[in-house]
Amino acid sequence: MRRYGPAVLLLLVGAAVLRISLFSDLYLRYVQAGLRPYLIVSGALLGLLGLVRVALTARAARTGTPGADGHEHPADSEPHPGHSHPGGPRIAWLLTLPAVALLCFPPPALGSYSAAREEAQRAEEHVGAFPALPAGDPVELSLAEFGSRAAYDSGYSLRDRTVRLTGFVTRGDGDTWYVTRLRVACCAADATAIKAEVRGAGAPETDTWVTVTGTWHPRGELGSAASWPPVLDATTVRAITEPSDPYEER
Repeated sequence: MRRYGPAVLLLLVGAAVLRISLFSDLYLRYVQAGLRPYLIVSGALLGLLGLVRVALTARAARTGTPGADGHEHPADSEPHPGHSHPGGPRIAWLLTLPAVALLCFPPPALGSYSAAREEAQRAEEHVGAFPALPAGDPVELSLAEFGSRAAYDSGYSLRDRTVRLTGFVTRGDGDTWYVTRLRVACCAADATAIKAEVRGAGAPETDTWVTVTGTWHPRGELGSAASWPPVLDATTVRAITEPSDPYEER
């Protein structure tokens, strides 16, 4: 059975990658949507390599020809008790555990724990006029756009407008809570948190995904640290299911 170890590992990893990228949207928990084709190709190639390795090993076992490891394995004989095969130590089978875990129990998207460890990172921006918001209320905004307009828009385009924000719940000091989203440039490894403080409504349970509708609550001078994080006076807070793509793209 040890002869098939590398093949099994290739097949498991390939199946896990295909499971999250080809047969579901789970890959969006880890990378941006544009990387899906590369994941599918990678998973297919790993699976194909695993099948080739199985075929070569089985052929070597039947015919006694050199196998994939370069050693002969006669079909009618067992390895000599003192002979050591280069298949690697048995502990190497532990390498299959991460692949099995990804295949059977994909980890969830990053949440409040990651947001708490990551201070809100903001690219250097300068106070200035922003384009007008679309007509009609409420207007759907990403947390990044809401934060930028709240902190840097000299035209005050958020004033007297009703906006809708979507994210998960994180907690601050006391009764303070935030609607939060993680932004990624490439994958979950480079995620940074962006959030808005919610006032006028009780906090749902941490990590609950919500849609919050309300109006901007100005505070602090534009461009100053006092203007961050932005504040939303909530009129409604509605719990929702986690979206298939939980991150905002940079």
